[in-house]
Amino acid sequence: MVDRRSIVSFGFLFLLWFQLTFEQLEPLSSSTERAALLELRSSLGLRSKEWPRKAEPCFIWKGVQCENGRVVGINISGFRRTRIGRQNPQFAVDALANFTFLQSFNVSNFLLLGPIPDWFGQRLPSLRVLDLRSCSINGSIPFSLGNLTSLTSLYLSDNSLTAQIPDTLRQLLGLSVLDLSRNSLTGSIPPWFTFLGNLSSLDISANFFSGPIPSGIGTLSKLQYLNLSHNSLTSSIPIQVGNLSSLVDLDLSVNSLSGLVPPDLRGLRNLERLILGNNTLGGPFPENIFQSLLQLQFIVLSHNNISGALPDELWSLPRLRFVDVSWNNFAGMLPNSSLIANATSAELNISHNLFYGGLTPVLRRFSFIDLSSNYFEGMVLDFLLNNASLDSNCLQNVSNQKTSVECASFYTERGLAFDNFGRRNLTEPPAAENGGKNNRNKIILASVLGGFGLIVLMVLVLILLLLCARKRRNSNHRGNGVGPAPAGGSPPPPGVLISFSTVGDSFTYQQLLQATGFSDTNLIKHGHAGDLFNGVLENGIPVVIRRIDMCSNKKDAYISELDFFRKVSHPRFVPLLGHCLDNENEKFLVYKHMPNGDLSNCLYRKTTSEDGTLQSLDWITRLKIATGVAEALSYLHHECNPPFVHRDIQASSILLDDKYEVRLGSLSEVCTQEGDPHQSKITRFLRFPQSSEQGTSGLSTSICAYDVYCFGKILLGLVTGKLGISGSSDIEEKEWLEQTLSCISIYDKELVTKIVDPSMIVDEDFLEEVWAVAIVARSCLNPKPSRRPPMKYVLKALENPLKVVREENSSSARLRATSSRGSWNAALFGSWRQSSSDVTAIPSASGARIEGVSSLKHSPTTGSQGSNQNGGGDSSSRRRHSKEIFPEPSNVQDVERLEHE
Repeated sequence: MVDRRSIVSFGFLFLLWFQLTFEQLEPLSSSTERAALLELRSSLGLRSKEWPRKAEPCFIWKGVQCENGRVVGINISGFRRTRIGRQNPQFAVDALANFTFLQSFNVSNFLLLGPIPDWFGQRLPSLRVLDLRSCSINGSIPFSLGNLTSLTSLYLSDNSLTAQIPDTLRQLLGLSVLDLSRNSLTGSIPPWFTFLGNLSSLDISANFFSGPIPSGIGTLSKLQYLNLSHNSLTSSIPIQVGNLSSLVDLDLSVNSLSGLVPPDLRGLRNLERLILGNNTLGGPFPENIFQSLLQLQFIVLSHNNISGALPDELWSLPRLRFVDVSWNNFAGMLPNSSLIANATSAELNISHNLFYGGLTPVLRRFSFIDLSSNYFEGMVLDFLLNNASLDSNCLQNVSNQKTSVECASFYTERGLAFDNFGRRNLTEPPAAENGGKNNRNKIILASVLGGFGLIVLMVLVLILLLLCARKRRNSNHRGNGVGPAPAGGSPPPPGVLISFSTVGDSFTYQQLLQATGFSDTNLIKHGHAGDLFNGVLENGIPVVIRRIDMCSNKKDAYISELDFFRKVSHPRFVPLLGHCLDNENEKFLVYKHMPNGDLSNCLYRKTTSEDGTLQSLDWITRLKIATGVAEALSYLHHECNPPFVHRDIQASSILLDDKYEVRLGSLSEVCTQEGDPHQSKITRFLRFPQSSEQGTSGLSTSICAYDVYCFGKILLGLVTGKLGISGSSDIEEKEWLEQTLSCISIYDKELVTKIVDPSMIVDEDFLEEVWAVAIVARSCLNPKPSRRPPMKYVLKALENPLKVVREENSSSARLRATSSRGSWNAALFGSWRQSSSDVTAIPSASGARIEGVSSLKHSPTTGSQGSNQNGGGDSSSRRRHSKEIFPEPSNVQDVERLEHE
């Protein structure tokens, strides 16, 4: 039987709990705030499911928090709008101005199109938390936000904010969290960040910030999270960062930071994540740095130029979970030590470095390992056979290794002995000299017979080529005019059905008609592969719809494009959302809408001022676009098997999303590369008739070199601001190319200032990059297809443009590049190091050809920055008079003569 005294005690405790819990839950006492809630409900299109009209807001409405009968918090994060509210989702929150006690406003993941109202910082004096993440907000950050002096957390990430961070934010002295990541903010990192002494989290990643990292950032003693990644920050990492002893997460990846990794980072004793990948950091990694960083779990140093050995302490960090130091110049041997007992399982990537020697048991602590593209030798340990990537090493009992010559050369250069894959060393003399003469005679006889056999084989090959060419000429004769190439690579034969169910969604014609109406107001343009229309699907997603008239367009083009999307998936191509193939006379393809249109339309935009002036893209954005296009073409040319050729690279084919990331379009002309990339050379040698499918560059459009030529015109257009040249091939274009290319020389930086887009502000820091990109463009525009660099080397050059001019301005570097054709640098400049008789210029308007003249013959003292001594100006005048097209030394002797002079 329950004790009566126990029941009384329980009842007393329940009443005490009820009083403490619900004493603040009073009904809303302010009629002004009640009316403001209803107005906010209407303007934002909130559903009655979350905010029922007749219920008490403080008790029933989801996300509404009250204290003492007043609204202190509103959280509608992730709410769904009503059907009417979805039709026009504006940033309509004027009713908020009536909540004078509001402390928290969270609208993250709720669509709010438009800018932040200016009155936010004037009418909400009590606001402490403002969360506007992923709301599709545009415009700039209002200056009035600096008046919210009570603010402790400001979240504005994943929007489309532009311009610079307003200086008024320096007044937010109580701010603890500032998140401005994934926007389009510009300028440099404000030095007044150091005033925000209470910051514990600062994230401004994925914007367009440039310049150095302020050294004063090291004074933010409470900072635990710092993310400056995916910007264009330059200079070196400030040593003051090592003062941030509370820092747990440091991410400076994907910038242009250079110099050494500062040893002062050993002061970050609480650091768990160190992310410095995709920069240009160099030199040796600091010794003993990991002795104090015992909390480290993630280390990413990939895609830099760091050299030397990895510190031994790295291998025994107790909490290690992920290590990526790939694509560097790290060297040395793995430590031969046992692991600590409580070591956690981790992942390791040290690929594409210069590690050598044998594999050791230290690798046992890692669950997945990538050791590829190093120089490890010896036997592979049993535990590595199932969880490691070992390609391109010098190991014994696995496949896909380097050649013995390459491995032996590497070890010999370092004074080390190579095990020759466990076989007898090929450099050792024979065990006995007896029979040496017989062996020599056998070798001579074998050489003679081999040479004779090679001659016979070459004759047979030539006869076969002649027969094949004659057969092709008779069976597939075409005219000699220049015209567009056939669409697609190899469309399926008539009558063969291919299932495209996996290529996006299948739409009905009524859905697409409702989305766009196919009216003239929604028409974007009449394309050669169909008409393009803007549209909005039922779920509110903006799209672009291509309508293909089967009577007037190439019938197989859409099949080739769908087949391309079925085979290829890469983020650099415009996303295909679906298709409608039901109608026999019309086909429809549905693409994701690109907010910034194509390059031809967004390079210049009218400003909002009354004078209607044009505002052009800055150089950082232009270089970002060029690199994005190069990534797409490099993928097509070098990562697809067989390689694909785009065949329609021009400004209108380069689409840009809201962050100016490239999404390559115009994919109806994509085809596989011709089977033999050197076919044109052989046919010229045997006087075979060349293919009639030629582009403006004078070669078949089905060869990767054609894309390289078209991309060269894009690069030149980004430098000069004249993108029209990428879509035409008339005489004026050739004359313009001749005049423009004459202003590009690796010996004179100042020449390029004559052709730089005058609307683009280029300071001294960026001029070298512009100069380098112009040089890359000129290499791509070589009239001889065989001398154009492959796209993978062009991409490498655009990722590190300063190396193009800084390495090439050294005579010794030019000699190294002349003797070695394996590097991207040599591939870019190899076309400029041919003999003068082998250089052909762009045809002029009159049809005459201009021979390349080396500027070194006129100017013996040309410096890296274009500064001449002893009459340099006179040399420049003669250089312009010669109208040189390829101003490089005609051979190695010219370079040697330059050094002696």
